[in-house]
Amino acid sequence: MSNPRLHIDGNKIAENAALLIKMLKPLAIDVVAVTKVFMGHPVIARLLIDAGATILADSRIENIERMRRAGISVPIMLIRPPMLSQLERVLLNCNISLNTEISTIQALSASAKKLGVFHQVIIMVELGDLREGVMPHHLIEIIKETRSLSNISLQGIGANLACRYGIAPDNHNMTYLAKLASDIETHFKIKLDIISGGNSANLLWAFSSDNVERVNQLRLGESIYFGVEALNKRRISGAHTDTVKLIAEVIESNQKPSIPWGKRHKNAFGEQDDIIDRGDIAQAIIALGRQDVDPHGLISPEGLTIISASSDHIVIESDDTPLEIGQEIEFKIDYVGLLSAMTSPFVKKYFT
Repeated sequence: MSNPRLHIDGNKIAENAALLIKMLKPLAIDVVAVTKVFMGHPVIARLLIDAGATILADSRIENIERMRRAGISVPIMLIRPPMLSQLERVLLNCNISLNTEISTIQALSASAKKLGVFHQVIIMVELGDLREGVMPHHLIEIIKETRSLSNISLQGIGANLACRYGIAPDNHNMTYLAKLASDIETHFKIKLDIISGGNSANLLWAFSSDNVERVNQLRLGESIYFGVEALNKRRISGAHTDTVKLIAEVIESNQKPSIPWGKRHKNAFGEQDDIIDRGDIAQAIIALGRQDVDPHGLISPEGLTIISASSDHIVIESDDTPLEIGQEIEFKIDYVGLLSAMTSPFVKKYFT
């Protein structure tokens, strides 16, 4: 097999998806399975559908189009507010989108009317993490305007937490989201179908809360693919955490000093880390670099330590036995690592 490569255990991912769908069902919370970390790969999409997912989601229209070309026909949600330059593509490929700007929703309406299609929207509300979301005091205004538009159907409201500043979903902010939903329904005399509470960071709250209020949807990616809740990275009981591994090959192995010599400046990435003199070390280079994966997303096997990374080389130190040329090193990989490795055309992807 070609290196570097990802080994992706589809069966374990499918079992994780089915487990989470089952665990959240008694709470009346539907799972939207997010495909973005796998770039909308059709193999993953089909696994999720077979596991019970009835709606998929992605942040990139290119990924969604990839799934549509592969024959994926279930509803798909765009989970990043649409770009004006991509409205037609969004309307032709997405059933529903998350929105925060009334000008964008108005443009969606105009384009949908021309295309003869209808599009569903969820209005995202800012709850403190300061990424996307309408400030709560503007919510009634934007919903009033949205409801007046042709070819647009307001499905509900939603929120996203933990992704920018790590603000945790908890009883306080989820109760507030539910209150906003009730206020909207009272004001407009309507019933909102969806209260989309957040992402994999919401699982700790959902499983520990006595009352999940009105929240009836979560958008899950990391928890499905890695079997952990996203706040503390704790394993979900019964879930697989070993679904993906990255394998790379040794191309140099030597005893070298731990301290460089010569006049020192910042490296190619503007870094100048502190270095401790540890004498000669067993140093190896693997054919993998930042163009392939974010090294912070790799977990080295026991006895090996990543000590630096450049565009095309990762330098590792061996505690005991020097590594051999051509030897394959198997890394565990987290969400950050997978996000970058899936994007790299130089990393081969193998599904089992």
